[in-house]
Amino acid sequence: MSENPPTEVTAAEIARLAGVGRAAVSNWRRRHADFPRPVGGSETSPSFALPEVEDWLRAQGKLAEVPPRERVWQQITAHPAGAVAGLVEAGCALLVVHDRPTDWLELSAVSDERMAALLRPVLDQVLTARLGPGHALADATAAPASMPLLRAAAELAAGLGARNAFEFLLGRHLDANPRQYTLTPPGPAELMAALAGSGARSVLDPACGTGSLLRAVTAPVALYGQDCAPELAALTALRLALHGVAEVRTAAADSLRADAFPRPAVDAVLCHPPFNERNWGHEELAYDPRWEYGFPARTESELAWVQHALAHLREGGTAVLLMPPAVAGRRSGRRIRADLLRRGALRAVVALPAGAAPPYGIPLHLWVLRKPAAHAPAPPGLLLVDTAELGGGEGRERAAWPAVHDAVLAAWTAYDGATGADEVPGTPGLSRCVPVIELLDDDVDLTPARHLPPATAGGGAAELGAVRARLDETLQRAARLTPPPAEPADGPARLPSTTIGELARAGALVLRSGTGSGAGDAPVLTEHDVYAGTAPSGTLADSADEPVLTEAGDIVVPVVGAAAVARVVGPADAGAALGRNLQLLRPDPAAIDPWFLAGFLRGTANNRQASSYASTATRLDVRRLQLPRLPLEDQRRYGERFRALAEFEDALRLAGRLGEQLVQGLYDGLADGTLRAE
Repeated sequence: MSENPPTEVTAAEIARLAGVGRAAVSNWRRRHADFPRPVGGSETSPSFALPEVEDWLRAQGKLAEVPPRERVWQQITAHPAGAVAGLVEAGCALLVVHDRPTDWLELSAVSDERMAALLRPVLDQVLTARLGPGHALADATAAPASMPLLRAAAELAAGLGARNAFEFLLGRHLDANPRQYTLTPPGPAELMAALAGSGARSVLDPACGTGSLLRAVTAPVALYGQDCAPELAALTALRLALHGVAEVRTAAADSLRADAFPRPAVDAVLCHPPFNERNWGHEELAYDPRWEYGFPARTESELAWVQHALAHLREGGTAVLLMPPAVAGRRSGRRIRADLLRRGALRAVVALPAGAAPPYGIPLHLWVLRKPAAHAPAPPGLLLVDTAELGGGEGRERAAWPAVHDAVLAAWTAYDGATGADEVPGTPGLSRCVPVIELLDDDVDLTPARHLPPATAGGGAAELGAVRARLDETLQRAARLTPPPAEPADGPARLPSTTIGELARAGALVLRSGTGSGAGDAPVLTEHDVYAGTAPSGTLADSADEPVLTEAGDIVVPVVGAAAVARVVGPADAGAALGRNLQLLRPDPAAIDPWFLAGFLRGTANNRQASSYASTATRLDVRRLQLPRLPLEDQRRYGERFRALAEFEDALRLAGRLGEQLVQGLYDGLADGTLRAE
């Protein structure tokens, strides 16, 4: 039997193994003649044999041992049939480890050839028991060549648990291929599952992707997922089987053209359908019985998914779909929207903040629908909710999900238990129950912002007065903090200097890179927070990795972008997780003053010489930044000046935000008549 080719790794993966930046690997290749030669890839993106790289890193003292998770991941990426096939095989082994740990111990005690022969029937039994006959993993292999991968996955599960091990590997795959998949983030997924109700025991997702929506359902009995991509149907099946004890059924087919689950009717449907699809089956599905509320136009694929969801619900069942905002107002869909309203099927339209889910620049909507029951009372109207003001700003990490989640659920709970529109409390600018008759005009535009009364401009005259008083106080503080005139030096200082990389090697400071992912509920310090000088505002992406947590005295530096920024972490922000594209420097206080370090890192010339430039972005190599060699007492003298400058900068930034709030509040109040023009 021929020996398997060695696992190959890229320069980025070598950097991850050694805990360094990509630029360091490039330097090693240039400076060390014995660095391993490329064995694959391309001239611009070569790959190297993992065993050779490991041996070289150990010889250089840069690697003690490859972490188990990295070893498994490298084996998956090197799988002959591709990373997805390797991920599926590893997931099958993890399911056996999870469901039959004793059997796995017996299987793994023999040779690879013998293990492969014994594993096949056990794997068939486990998959059939959990996923049903004819499951999406019927073609999963257990070849002898895959046994090292399966053994390594089981070793990883011994430390993390089978479920967390698979979540880590799946998350790494999704992070490595961001443009290949459209993901539903945890925040919207949990909100959609909550809107479907805790009583939903059978749930369908007809465009399941990686199974995020079905995974968010609490205590289900049966989960059904369908996706046109076979690899996604397989990954969803494994993910759900490892996550809980519910019956799992998945299928690989186009749900609109080849519905795999026409029966039985389910309690709830959750769906993040593909948007703006023209080729959804308009011609061949013209007489389909699912179009109970009207035949969707070619440009209204989302309304086809809405009716597909309703067709799968039992009477009184709930469907929640993530929709582009245009569906609420396009003229081509007004007749279907009108019929959904008249017959009581559409119950709520919720506008989410921009950045909730891809595409991140668009404020998406949630549609909540309910299958009309024969003798059920008519709904009190249509609940409209607009959470744009709760988002906390622009960008995917800025959505304040706890506030959004609580506000939407509170509005829905009050609406769902009411019998008339007057019983549903409304909040100006946030939510309102609108009688259906008010919406049945020529446009049937269901965009929440068009029907919600505005909140009092700027919070009202009293709040604007408070903003003005705070602005006056801040401006006075900024005036007091204005730096005195600077005394010119005799000449450019030529102080002996060192680099951040040299200080890190000497143990004077520690370098860590942020990921914004991990387990726990720590807030995430994002790039936007560092640039804007605001509190940590992001949320952790679910991962088995340990997040990098900040401590007071750390310095955080963005590594993407041309601006020279360095933030010293204070006690209020300590404990936050470090976000992506951020580098943390933790100096030894006995050797380096943090404010001295942060001040010199902000120097324009320093940043320019340490940056590399691409066609679309500038990237900072923190290790190349320079720092003068000064005694600690002299460092502290510089540090006090830099700290004073930072306080002045914070005061100016706050004054700017307060000034913008005051000006916009006055514009709004004068325009809508809540403030007098005298």
